[in-house]
Amino acid sequence: MQIAVAYANTFKKYWLRLEVPDTCTVAEGLERSGILAICPDIKLENQKVGVFGKVVKLDAGLHPGDRIEIYRPIVCDPAKVPRKNAADDDDDE
Repeated sequence: MQIAVAYANTFKKYWLRLEVPDTCTVAEGLERSGILAICPDIKLENQKVGVFGKVVKLDAGLHPGDRIEIYRPIVCDPAKVPRKNAADDDDDE
């Protein structure tokens, strides 16, 4: 079956398509893709992975067409980032 692996670090985006066995897990898909060798900054023990935006465990099974995503940790505190106020939006005038 065909799957894809997506990852973006601060410098580059990666989108890899590959053929895997029907019984493949997320961990096996990542290993077969070669992304762990290409991007040594990926630390699966510290980073979450998902399939189509839903966080999954590494032993989760894959389905044809699945996209494995490797998520980077958040580097800023969302509570401290100022939000844009809709009332300040000048586009409506």
